[in-house]
Amino acid sequence: MKDILNLAILFGGRSCEHEISVISARSILEAVNPNRYHAYMIGIDKQGHWHLGQGIDEIAGKAVFTPEERPERHDLVALDLHRHGNLRALSEDLEVPHIDMIFPALHGPFGEDGTIQALFEMACIPYVGCGVSSSAIAMDKAYSKRLFDEAGIPQAPYKVFKHFWYEFNPRSVWNQVEGMGYPMFVKPANLGSSVGISKVHDYSQLERALAHAFHFDNKIVVEKSMENCHEIECSVLGNHDIETSILGEIIPGAEFYNYETKYLDDQTEYAVPAPLDSDTTIQIQELAVEATMPGFTPISMYPRLWVESGLAYTELIDRLINLALENHASRRRINFSLEA
Repeated sequence: MKDILNLAILFGGRSCEHEISVISARSILEAVNPNRYHAYMIGIDKQGHWHLGQGIDEIAGKAVFTPEERPERHDLVALDLHRHGNLRALSEDLEVPHIDMIFPALHGPFGEDGTIQALFEMACIPYVGCGVSSSAIAMDKAYSKRLFDEAGIPQAPYKVFKHFWYEFNPRSVWNQVEGMGYPMFVKPANLGSSVGISKVHDYSQLERALAHAFHFDNKIVVEKSMENCHEIECSVLGNHDIETSILGEIIPGAEFYNYETKYLDDQTEYAVPAPLDSDTTIQIQELAVEATMPGFTPISMYPRLWVESGLAYTELIDRLINLALENHASRRRINFSLEA
């Protein structure tokens, strides 16, 4: 492996979590070790165009243009599937680097759901984070909950509804939901950052909450609220030998840990380590190894817990990149053809 890698931090994207992705990318860029990586920023605007640069603000600002308003750009690139690891410039006067590794800081659909990971696999380029199938399953709360059931992982009672069911017979959906008992959470199945989530206390709030969740997804999850419980998080790291961090408790400054509490105010408190006995701590750590999906903003518990466990943010990025290179090398040895 060469001494300095060309690292592309990919951010933005077409999802409604675009702005959160910009925050994650900024945090990663500030922590990247310049003695190990040449960092390049690739910002995907809200129309899906890829912009290459070495800063964030000038790329992130391009998201405000509509296709009709967009001036001619000379920083547009695409991932070249014919030349592994290379970007292809869409303008003759743009020079592009060879990319050794991609660090996706995308949030939501087209970023955490396996779609971009599949593109990296086809381009045969190493990337940080979960693979195609695990990303797709973890992003879909309905599928992940079914797998948790099969694996015996305890979780709150829940029901899954699709939009066409609701349009065909809304009263049937209302009756099934009410059978769970209030309060409950209504969530889009395929979003993060608490986007589209409502806590429902009675029937008068139900219809609006369902409509709000269906605005973001054609499939929703309704989950029984486990009142008077603690929200505990654990970070995991590794390909085969999995490590777990110390635990942290989130104490939101609102009724639940919603979008505003996560990103727009400073009312949330964090207890690290979480005030739990050793047996409960071990049990949660074991469950965390079975199911995890990290975020990477400065307030995300994933990096925060590793820092509190003794692994600095910059070192965590190094570990994640090394794990990605290890996983990529392991997959490269597999012969996908029918030849012996």
